[in-house]
Amino acid sequence: MSKGSIRTIAATSLTSFASSILGATLYHLFIRVQTLRRKKKHVAVHNHTCSLAVNDQKTDTELSRGGTASSVKRFREDEILSEQLTRNVQFFGEAPQQKIAESFVIVVGLGGVGSHAAHLLLRSGVGKLRLIDFDQVTLSSLNRHALATREDVGTSKARCLEKHFRNIMPEAEIECVTEMYTADKEEQLLSGSPDFVLDAIDNIDTKAALIAGCKRRGLRVLAVAGAGAKADPTRLRVVDLSEASVDPLSKAVRQKLRSDHGLWGEVPVLLSLEKPLCKLVSMVDLDGGVDPLDYQIVPNFRVRTIPVLGTTPALFGMAAASYVLCHLAGAPWKGEPLKQPLSKEYERLLKDLREREIARFGEACPPCPLDMDDIIFITREMYRGFSARHMKQTVAPGGDKGLTRSVANMTLTRWDKRKSPTVDNVVLLTCEEADKHDETELSTLQQQEPLFVNWVQKILDHARRQYFY
Repeated sequence: MSKGSIRTIAATSLTSFASSILGATLYHLFIRVQTLRRKKKHVAVHNHTCSLAVNDQKTDTELSRGGTASSVKRFREDEILSEQLTRNVQFFGEAPQQKIAESFVIVVGLGGVGSHAAHLLLRSGVGKLRLIDFDQVTLSSLNRHALATREDVGTSKARCLEKHFRNIMPEAEIECVTEMYTADKEEQLLSGSPDFVLDAIDNIDTKAALIAGCKRRGLRVLAVAGAGAKADPTRLRVVDLSEASVDPLSKAVRQKLRSDHGLWGEVPVLLSLEKPLCKLVSMVDLDGGVDPLDYQIVPNFRVRTIPVLGTTPALFGMAAASYVLCHLAGAPWKGEPLKQPLSKEYERLLKDLREREIARFGEACPPCPLDMDDIIFITREMYRGFSARHMKQTVAPGGDKGLTRSVANMTLTRWDKRKSPTVDNVVLLTCEEADKHDETELSTLQQQEPLFVNWVQKILDHARRQYFY
């Protein structure tokens, strides 16, 4: 090897070594700068929180008027709040997050479900929360409560959440009401024009009274069914109350609403399709002559308790919070329908559509571009197993309450016959409705039934966005 080659190799090695040393130095310098920035930010957060704590030394009446000096509504102007909510803004967008920040949500029932729901609503930037529960934190509730510690045992559930919420989002306006919801307190507890009410009550009479009160006042409400004795996280669904016969609590509440308030449905319910894995457990071993009602804390409330796997109420609460947040942001999601058509009916719908295409447009028409997956999506996700003309109607009393819904009398046809039968141009109708639709121009239908046309168009637009057309 020549001296020149040796010099070249040595120079290259020295350069590589120097580069590695320089790279490591720059990396450690970068880490040091980032650490200093984070320490500075932590100090700023601490000072910011302390200043808000001073402003929070006020009465509940003062709090209900305006909250803290710095409000969640102004999160775009507050560096700390802006960074705290940055992931939400990235998900929803700035304008929808502003809607969430300006929203007022009432959570009734602050046990395992309600505490987790309220907790996530707060962390997601809801500007004002009213927390309602008459009960206290117990040792046995610590397996499922979102934030309570042993120090909180014996304190009000509402005050417990308020205490912890102040450390998480001190800018939020929190109202605590340590009372049980009853019909005669409707005006007081549902006042203030809330944007959403979350029902996390586990008592039939109280739950029915709250739902009825919300319907009377035109308030959006999500009812959460029983989370006790359940374990399977894959079985959660949001359905209409009229379909909620698989959950014992929802079924009882539905009957109560029908008999006492004349309500038949149009109330979303978060429930689990799973059958209860355990039975109610007696709190005491009652000897002869002992009245079980002596152990009843509140009249008409059950004496026995239901076993609870702590993870399940958390799942219910987070799912409920997700539902509320997406509605507040103007981006509601539609869950998988409870009732599903049978698989053979999907095959029949696809076959009928292909035959309908040939019958109306001849053998020369292009092959139908839809496959079985498209048919399932159209039938289940877009039209929920209903004719497009009947989607807004609730299930008739005493109607089909099983887990399947027949579409035997329905068929798929083009919405606009000038366009191909793609996912965003197919409508599910009864056979008679489809024949009539095929004979009518879309422009004529728009003049005759503008509300129906706009309703279907929204469904098709949503499908187009989901399929990235």
